[in-house]
Amino acid sequence: MEKRILECVPNFSEGRDMEIIRQITDEIEKCAGVKLLDVDPGKATNRTVVTFVGDPDSVVEAAFLSVRKASELIDMSKHSGEHPRMGATDVCPLVPVSGITMEETVVYARKLAERIGNELGISVYCYENAAFREERRNLASCRSGEYEGLVKKLTDPLWKPDFGPTKLNVRSGATAVGARDFLVAFNVNLNTTSVRRANAIAYDVREKGRPKREGDSLTGKIVKDDKGEPVMVPGSLKSVKAIGWYIEEYGIAQISMNLTNITVTPVHLAFDEVCRKADARGVRVTGSELVGLIPLKSLLDAGKYFLSKQQRSAGVPDEELIRIAVRSLGLNDIREFRPDERIIDYVMAGNVRKGRLISMNLTDFANETASESPAPGGGSVSAYLGALGASLGTMVANLSAHKRGWDDRWEEFSSWAERGIQVQKRLLQLVDEDTEAFNMILEAYSLPKKTEADKKKREEAVEAATKHAINVPFTVMETAFSAYDLIAEMIEKGNPSSITDAAVGALALRAAIRGAFMNVMINSRDLKDKDFVNIIIEKGRHIDLESERKEAELLIKLNKSFQ
Repeated sequence: MEKRILECVPNFSEGRDMEIIRQITDEIEKCAGVKLLDVDPGKATNRTVVTFVGDPDSVVEAAFLSVRKASELIDMSKHSGEHPRMGATDVCPLVPVSGITMEETVVYARKLAERIGNELGISVYCYENAAFREERRNLASCRSGEYEGLVKKLTDPLWKPDFGPTKLNVRSGATAVGARDFLVAFNVNLNTTSVRRANAIAYDVREKGRPKREGDSLTGKIVKDDKGEPVMVPGSLKSVKAIGWYIEEYGIAQISMNLTNITVTPVHLAFDEVCRKADARGVRVTGSELVGLIPLKSLLDAGKYFLSKQQRSAGVPDEELIRIAVRSLGLNDIREFRPDERIIDYVMAGNVRKGRLISMNLTDFANETASESPAPGGGSVSAYLGALGASLGTMVANLSAHKRGWDDRWEEFSSWAERGIQVQKRLLQLVDEDTEAFNMILEAYSLPKKTEADKKKREEAVEAATKHAINVPFTVMETAFSAYDLIAEMIEKGNPSSITDAAVGALALRAAIRGAFMNVMINSRDLKDKDFVNIIIEKGRHIDLESERKEAELLIKLNKSFQ
């Protein structure tokens, strides 16, 4: 069953006093079942964006405790900063990450909002998917007038809070609690200090756009509709909110964007569009800044996008795609971008990534294999052999994509390289999964067997762990076999200077598949579910025989090329 993970990204109206920030985040960290991922303070905005994840109930509890601590430590009557705000905890969105639907997230958000209103005496507006009324879906509408306009706003029946008092909490202001999709806060740096020019560019790109004016001039009268509302000229980017501001800390103006749906407008497209609109206004983009965390896929997609613009193969390791993305987006422009600290997938994995076999260098992996420990063993080595085979095929595809005189074929070979790198990545994962499967068997055998119930539980655990230990090498077989198409294509159509590299890849795939099949067979010996054993052995034998045939076929092709 998929683990239920909820993310919370509260924004607190304090970005200068690190002691206050620490006390707030301490409240989060003391909650079991929650992991603090990121704390991003900004001096100019006087605002800190905090990101944490965990199981839904624990996240909601941590969110409440942090809001309570912020209400004790932050006095909004004395607050100033560049960012729009209306409360000590300005916004507190919940974001479904895995194993939880948006509908369920809405329920959690509303319960949190009710608790903040009732127990802390803070006026709360529910926004985005948690909104009770359509006009409150947009955060900017909920925050209109900011802190200074709350006295008037709270007396307006149309803006009665969803929870909490209708009288201003002078110290804490108001809070917006929402349920939303994953949002990327992304700032683009400009070579100007002009907020007016930054805002003009922001209006060019943001979905809302700018008010239409008579004669389409900059100074003409604003055109209004039948209801007296300004008629808007939409900007060029969907699912994007943007404003321009000046950051004294950096001495530059920025376009501050919220990308509310990165499947509609990903980071790289937003960046390029701002570059185009800025250039049209005589302004240059110097780089960009991510606030909070970003999904790994976003940076991988950005890396592929920028490589594609150069007509270069995107079938390269994740680390290289990330480097390309960071350089192309200028993410190091004003401060160093550290992938392990800024990519949500890496931060959530934490030290687990560092302890994996695939994180070892070649010598350490060989030494670990040679040690007296039974793992890593033949299963992990077979998976690694398969990864090397896929890597060689991918290398030939990349060399072919960049071969002089073959410029019109770069997309063809890039497509093969991308397929190869996916096979390589999966097989590298299986290097560790095989060792983990072995450890699961050991853990199952270590369970107590004092009572009949204990024995039954232990027996079931051993059976389940053994099936898993069979499925892992079988997956190695299937995955490695899928790379033969790549190898065949590279031997037949790839860079002629590298066909022997592709052939070595075929040999590695053959060894990986035969070695994995041996592990399938030996792990099947003691399994009681003989139907499962018979089916998987039959499938495995078929793959093994087909692999033998493929290898022979490819070597014949190779030999013909030498004649």
